[in-house]
This record gives sequence, C-alpha cells and structure tokens, in this order.
Amino acid sequence: MSAETEFLAATVRTATPLLLAATGELLVERSGIIYVGIEGSILAGALAAAAGGLAWGAPAGVMLALLAGAATAAVFALFVVRWNTEQIVTGTAITLLATGGTAALYHSLFGPEGAGLRIPVLGPIAIPILSAIPGVGAPLFAQSGFTYAAVVALGMVWWGMARTHLGLALRACGERPTAARAAGVATDRLRAGAAIVAGAFAGAAGASLVLVQSGTFAEGMSAGRGFIAIAIVALGRWRAGGVLVAAIAFGGASALQYLFQARGWTLPYQAFLALPYVATLIALATARARGAAPASLGQATAE
Repeated sequence: MSAETEFLAATVRTATPLLLAATGELLVERSGIIYVGIEGSILAGALAAAAGGLAWGAPAGVMLALLAGAATAAVFALFVVRWNTEQIVTGTAITLLATGGTAALYHSLFGPEGAGLRIPVLGPIAIPILSAIPGVGAPLFAQSGFTYAAVVALGMVWWGMARTHLGLALRACGERPTAARAAGVATDRLRAGAAIVAGAFAGAAGASLVLVQSGTFAEGMSAGRGFIAIAIVALGRWRAGGVLVAAIAFGGASALQYLFQARGWTLPYQAFLALPYVATLIALATARARGAAPASLGQATAE
C-alpha cells in the first residue's frame, strides 16, 4: 500500500469518531442547545464499550456504549431543559464528571494500577467490487462498520431535518422556540430527545475508539474529540454536507503523521498530536460561520 493510500485510509479511520460525535452535535445544536458535555459522553461510551466488549463481546460493547453516552446526555438534558441551567457551564461540568468518573470506574473494575486491557477489535468490512477499485477502493470501502454507520447516520439526520415534520419542528426549536411552542410543538421534549440522541452518537464514537482503533481503554482517551466535534459543526455551517467535509479535513490533519513518516520526514511526535487542535483554533478564528447558526443557539430553554 502506497503512502498516499495509507494516508487516505488513516484519514477515514481517524475521521470516523469525529463524524459520529459531530453528527449528534449537529442534531442537538439545530434544536438550539450546545452540548459541550459531548466529550464526557465519548469517554462514558469508551469505558462502557471496553467493559462490555471484554465481558460479552463487541456487539454488547457497542450497545452499552450507546446507553452510556445517552445516559450522560440525559443528565445534561435534565439540568438544562428541565431546570434551565446555563448550557456551557453544565456541559463543562458533565465533561469533568465523566473524566473523573470513568477514571475511577476504570481503576475499580480493572485494578488499582489500571492494568492495560486487551479487547478484540472489529476488523474492516470490505464492500465487494468497490473495495477493489485501484487507489481508493481499500481506503474508502474496506473500513469498519462504524465508518459506514457514521455516513448513513449523517444522511439520515440530513433527510430527517430537511424532509420530515419532526425535523421541521426540531429546526423551529432552534430558530424560533416561542413560535414553535405557540404552534403546539413540545420544545422541551424535542430538545431533551435531541440531546440524548447526541449522547448516543458520542457513545458510538467512544466505542469506535476502543473497538476499532485501540483495543483498550485509557484515561482521557477522547483527547478533546468532543470539542473538535463542536468546532466541526460550526465550520460545517450547521449543514450535514459541511460537517462531513470538516470531519474529513480534521481526520486528515490527524493522519498526516503517517504520510510524513512514509516520506521519511522527521518531526517531533508532539507536533502531530497538537496539529488537530492547532487546526481547530485557526479554523475557528478565520471562519465566518456564525451567521449560519440557529438563532436561539445557547439561549435559555425556559418559556
């Protein structure tokens, strides 16, 4: 496999958890809520996937990851939607709680020293004919099931928001919640539901980190991916197509290390670790996407 092909494969592989998390964040932000706690849901999903995968196998790990991510988001929705707390502060608290809680549970479940786990990972699924296309077949069409699920899920979210009454009601919650309530839309239920679904997506992102990319769990292994997902939504201008492009771009930034190593270019590994976050800061500083945001994004949810 050539360096360019390996780079493309690594880009898609690295972009998968970002796309999953960003798809959920897109959904909840279109309802008017910023779920900063998505980083916490990724961590909760990763630990649940590790525990479930080790005990009962990968399918159980995936299901537990979805439940763990959704449960974390449900706590966020309870405070923000039911009790009208400040969204950024509450989301930050959820992330801090999940960071400490997953570390404590990890040591409790797997020993005080946190011995490294060895969990069987899910292999790639090659799509017949397409995976045989020279150059791009293997990188694009011989990926894990999480990659295909992420693309399908993004398409379903786009279709649902653009073509269904439920999607129209959800977007109305993000644009004109007062008018939506006057029209009989249960804005609180829709926003809470969107947050919980976003948490499930983030849990799936955590599961992909454990069951595809690493085969183990480590404290803080989300490594800021939740915050990058929030940036991806903003850079994608709150549109499904833009989110897909931005996720691939950030995946490519993370995968550059493979191309550099293949070319024999030597750089400190810290530079590769920092590159996605530097790219996030530069992109957010230069992008002019705020005008595309839902009008009530981040505002209080109370009537």
